[in-house]
Amino acid sequence: MCVTGRYLYSLLVICVLGLAATSAHTQTYPDKPIKIVVPFPAGGPTDAYARAIAQRLQQAWDQPVLVENRAGGTGLIGTRAVQASVADGHTLLFTSNSAHVVGALARNPMPYDPIKDFTPISMLIRYPMYLVIHPQVPAATIQEFIALAKKKPGQYTYSSVGLGSGTHLACALFGVTAGIDIVHVPYKGASPAQTAVVSGEVKLMCDSVGFSQRLVDAGKLRGVALTGQQRSKAVPDIPTLAEIGLQGVDTYTWLGMFGPAGMPVSIVSKLNHELVRIMALPDLRERVSKEGSDVIADQPLEFVAKIQDESNIWLKIIRGQGVTIE
Repeated sequence: MCVTGRYLYSLLVICVLGLAATSAHTQTYPDKPIKIVVPFPAGGPTDAYARAIAQRLQQAWDQPVLVENRAGGTGLIGTRAVQASVADGHTLLFTSNSAHVVGALARNPMPYDPIKDFTPISMLIRYPMYLVIHPQVPAATIQEFIALAKKKPGQYTYSSVGLGSGTHLACALFGVTAGIDIVHVPYKGASPAQTAVVSGEVKLMCDSVGFSQRLVDAGKLRGVALTGQQRSKAVPDIPTLAEIGLQGVDTYTWLGMFGPAGMPVSIVSKLNHELVRIMALPDLRERVSKEGSDVIADQPLEFVAKIQDESNIWLKIIRGQGVTIE
């Protein structure tokens, strides 16, 4: 056999053995408990959906699927923990663009690359920001709130889940576009940020319909606008900011699943297939819809493309607002 022939034969053997090993790995995966890290405190929308998905993964694979909350640093602590994990599919990250993309872009230097330093598996859920205010604010509509804020510059505050988060930048962008001076007050997670509005400690928050509407129904918050391109079926009476003439504030939050960089393609495919199946379940789809969100459940390459596209948008907002996380 000539040298070239031997090389090709060896290469073929290596490929066959590699495919066999990958196939065997896929067939046995998962062969131990799976941990899904949520880089936020328990009780928020990201945590709630992570637990719903974990329960269904556990039922499908007959392996324990545990959710671990690793909060801190606007998602940085939990995110870095997954980044440093073994890339065998048994440690996953369920996070939002608020933490994974915006939080990284707002730091200098960037602590990680949202795509290259992880394995994107699927964007699962997406929802617009829901502007809610304290019910004692003398404004029944978003237009009335803007008029009030213009009369009292710097006197109205808004909460967020952390400095440089999507909830921070969405409200900041709203303020700039509306021509009002509102003051940011960061909190450590969605629950304390929301509690601050309910108590009247701050007057405004850019939240999600699913997390806030129950409090709106109870009279503890007042919903006044959405940042999406169109109204939500969950709150059909709430206008979009575009409807009242504020263009360019159509920001969204998404929730998605990642793994550490270098996960085997076969395991990524298996995970993606199962996640897409879970998000198609009628009870989960109905829950997502009722909470004003949309099921996305895309493929890894589609997910990557969406992250790349929105990174450019968020970077412009971050630079325009002069936001930097130390």
